[in-house]
Amino acid sequence: MASAALVMLMTPGLAFFYGGMVRSKSVLNMLMMNFICLAIVSVLWVLYGFGESFSSDAFGGLIGNFDHAGFAHTWGELAGYATAATDTSPAVAWPGSDALPVLAFAMFQLMFAIITPALISGSIADRAKFWGWGLFVVLWVTIVYFPVAHWVFSFDGFIGPDALGGWIANKLKAFDFAGGTAVHINAGAAGLALAIVLGKRKGWPKDTGRPHNVPFVLLGASLLWFGWYGFNAGSALSAGDLAGVAFTNTTVATAAAVLGWLLVEQLKFGKPTTLGAASGAVAGLVAITPACGFVTPLGSIAIGVIAGAVCALAVSLKYRFGFDDSLDVVGVHLVGGLAGTLLIGLFASSSVNSAGGDGLFYGGGWSQLGKQAIAAFAVMGYSFIVTLIIGFIIKAAGGFRVSTEDEVAGIDEAQHAESAYDFGQSVLGGHSGSTPGSVAASKDGAALEGSKA
Repeated sequence: MASAALVMLMTPGLAFFYGGMVRSKSVLNMLMMNFICLAIVSVLWVLYGFGESFSSDAFGGLIGNFDHAGFAHTWGELAGYATAATDTSPAVAWPGSDALPVLAFAMFQLMFAIITPALISGSIADRAKFWGWGLFVVLWVTIVYFPVAHWVFSFDGFIGPDALGGWIANKLKAFDFAGGTAVHINAGAAGLALAIVLGKRKGWPKDTGRPHNVPFVLLGASLLWFGWYGFNAGSALSAGDLAGVAFTNTTVATAAAVLGWLLVEQLKFGKPTTLGAASGAVAGLVAITPACGFVTPLGSIAIGVIAGAVCALAVSLKYRFGFDDSLDVVGVHLVGGLAGTLLIGLFASSSVNSAGGDGLFYGGGWSQLGKQAIAAFAVMGYSFIVTLIIGFIIKAAGGFRVSTEDEVAGIDEAQHAESAYDFGQSVLGGHSGSTPGSVAASKDGAALEGSKA
């Protein structure tokens, strides 16, 4: 539950990270696109999301059978693993020695389900209708995230002694400790699809829109880093050595990625930037997410440096290929998720996790790299294609992109009847706390012009 609370904080942290990067007239919309995911996905998770993701398999490792829809059979129930006898320990019957309440596990996994669609929102900043986005979240988590979570996170024999899980976790046996495929590749591919569906912002790429509040960006990145310890270390599902390894690897990989990103900036532009440091940290967090429970701290440093440098270079791909990924969801989450997932095939070490294996650099050959690639590209392809279909349906119904006039004037006012900042000052008694409406209603032209300024 402590880890779940940490992961919950990541969504408001992401809102600030993204919110600082958009224009001042779009920041509330960006915050709301993230915040609404907490509301929508939480309700769907109880109704059917947890059952779709973690109930025993219904068909070919693709989807759960909804036995836990409505959170049926959750309170008063345990989840865990039976363990076989070894030379040093006896067999332990299901649910094993590290059993945990099903509801605690369900709440932890809910937070992953919330932040994944929130990540997508950065790809369509400045131009999406709020309720169109809300409808997209409903459809996307139902058709894409919940099934993919079953593929990756649902293991045989965990939710019940005879329960069957997803195909990536149990048949392919690709490694993903905390969501490189289900969260980051999934969201990154969906972000690319939506950027194509909604098209370019007016004036892009000549007018890219400067970040309106860089301190917000660094604050958001710091909150993400803090919450990510719950994301990664919490995925050990017990406070033991493996959680300590995941915590350590999360720290050093992220630190190395900051250095990798800033080095690229220094070489390309001659100066390291605050925005680059924040983005480098997130790139490192993304890349180490699937690997944190399978690699050594030295391997984590290597993954972090590689991810920081590669993602710093990848953010320019949108200019080369002409897709307006507003806040670099593709460059950071898709590319970073692919890097971390694939590098497991090189850096994995069974000395870290006996349930894992050895990568190429530790004598394990090429087989694990092949499994990682199949998992990564299967999730990427499924997410991209289905997101395109969902996006085009909502767009065709007229419910996704705001008008050009609203985009230029300010999406916050158009969609929420609010503005984040009141730069004007009412002349009525010199009071600076008046609402935009009261200033607009004033007949004093100077006050009105001051508000516009």
